This record gives sequence, C-alpha cells and structure tokens, in this order.
Amino acid sequence: MIPIYKPYMPENLITGINEILYSGQLGFGKYGKQFEGQLQSFIGCKYLLSVNSYNTAMQIVLTTLGLNSGDEIIASPVSCLASNQPFAVKGLKVVWADIDPKTGTMCPVDVKSKISKNTKAIFHNHFCGYIGDIDAINSIGKEFGIPVIDDGIEAFGSEYKGKKLGNVGTDISVFSFQTVRLPNTIDGGAIVFKDQKLYEKAKLIRDYGIDRSIFRTPDGEINPECDIKLPGYGGLMSELNSYIGTKQMEDIEGLLTMQRNNAKVWINKINKVENCIPLSINSNVNPNYWVFGLMCKNKKEAIYNFKEKGFYASGVHMNNNRYSVFKDNKELKGVNEFMNHFVAIPCGWWL
Repeated sequence: MIPIYKPYMPENLITGINEILYSGQLGFGKYGKQFEGQLQSFIGCKYLLSVNSYNTAMQIVLTTLGLNSGDEIIASPVSCLASNQPFAVKGLKVVWADIDPKTGTMCPVDVKSKISKNTKAIFHNHFCGYIGDIDAINSIGKEFGIPVIDDGIEAFGSEYKGKKLGNVGTDISVFSFQTVRLPNTIDGGAIVFKDQKLYEKAKLIRDYGIDRSIFRTPDGEINPECDIKLPGYGGLMSELNSYIGTKQMEDIEGLLTMQRNNAKVWINKINKVENCIPLSINSNVNPNYWVFGLMCKNKKEAIYNFKEKGFYASGVHMNNNRYSVFKDNKELKGVNEFMNHFVAIPCGWWL
C-alpha cells in the first residue's frame, strides 16, 4: 500500500556522517550555521533559529513571550497534538477557536469573538500544510496588541500570496523537521521572528540562557562576570542533525515541486470520484501538499475505498478539544463538521 507519510533521506550521506562522528565537534557548529543560512535563504527571513525538536521550539516561544501558568491563549483544536501539548505542560489556559469547515483553518470571526482582556497570544495552525487566512488573523492580533504565532508544524514551504510561510508578516513562525516532514532532520525544528529583540532573547533561551560571546574567559574558563538572567533549554541542534538538514535543503525545491505536481494529478482524478471533493483552498494559498486533503460524504467508506485501491488514507489528527488535558471540551460546530468529512491521501514525493 502506498503510504501517506514517508521519511525522505538524501543519498551519499555516509561520508559526511562519519566525518562528523569522529571530528570531535558533535554539538552545534558549522553545519548548524549552514543549515540556518539555507533556511533563511529559502524562506526569505532574517531572524531564524534552528532547534533540536519542534517541542523545544514551542517551549522556547512560550518562554520568550513570557507566558506563564494560567495565561490564556487561543488555538485551533484541529491540529497535531504536538502543537498543543506544550500549552498543557506550561499550564496555559487554552481557548479553542472554531474553524472553517470547508478548509480546516481557523475562523477569524470566531477568533475575534473569543478575544478577552486575558488573551496573551493567538496560535494560528496551518492544518496539514493548508495555509489559513493569515491577513485576517494577523489583523486581529494587531488590533488587540496580541502576538500571533504561525504554527507551521506541517507547512514548511507552503506559500501565502507568493511568499513562504515564515515571511508573511506574522510575529513568530514555528516549523517541525521531524521524520515525516520536509526537510527531515530525524528530529528538529526552527523558529522565525519578525522582531530582532525577541530573536536575541530566544537565542539565549535556546542555550540555557548563555551568551556564548562572553561565557568563557580568554583562557577557556567560565567567566564569573557572565550572569545568566533568563531560564533556558538545551535546544541547540546537533551537527549530525544539522548536516542531514543541509543535504535535505539541497533537494527541497524539487521535492515540493513533485508534491504539487502530484496534487494536480489528484485534482483531475478526484473529479471522477463520487462523493469526494478536494479540500477548499483560498486563492492566496499554495500548499506544500504534505498530504492531499479531501472532503468526503462518508469518511469511513472513503478511507476504506482508498485503501482497497492501494492508497493509505486517514483522518490524520483527532480534534484536540476532545482531550481532557486541555480542560476545554466545548463542542464546536465547524470542527465537528470538518472532522466528520476530512480524509487525507498520499501526495508526497514518493507517489
């Protein structure tokens, strides 16, 4: 059966991997900096940090924004559990926004209705690589003075108005480079900041709060004059993961082109499939087609039929407002309608 997800790995990595393993430089170094440079060039952004996991990226964002237990944020329940678990770990109060049942993306009207004096941030998830209404959500954030974070866990390379996610004017963007993403560094992620001050703060938080430029004296000892003022994480990406990322970025344009070409084929074929239509896409959006989304009259039957034809099909995620850990299990009409009909089928480079 053709899988819906598959890890990509470039050929001829062994020589470079062996070089790193016996180099004595396993931590963040030249390949880490090279990978960050490639990401900046691809996205078209300036202030970017690579990190060792998507979860670390989210924790760094929450800490950089100064979000603490009890603070209120708005998020979409139609997203990966990995997107929302950091809120529970931090003890944040999650207010779920409803979604547009035709697209699976956040409903701006509902987001605005749920803004309160306690709202500290809006996390705008771009479900399965399908970009939401960035202008509308960012406008709400600006109106109320609330930071907006684009959650691109599945959306690296997706475009909005001809620009890559991470370069569309949003305050912060977060990406995952976990095994089934593109690029795939086995595990890893990245954070993009619009504001240099937040970037500089996050850079310290990524590395235990340490300013490496003054952390050691000229003779290599830890500098007693270097104060640690911020809480931090061990979030630096290793040289091994960074090296894999550099090689993946050499292929990224071609891989995304293959996925978009596959989507064109699916669009023509799905027109002949009864009771299934392609997921609605805003004219401003060019998805990365991590998966190909469908809305099917009978979800269970559609998944069975695609599997019978040799294509693994899935609903991908469970809507997170079902989980008791978030303490907000309110029913949302758009969420229910979407989840009752959404089906994803393979669209990756291997198809």
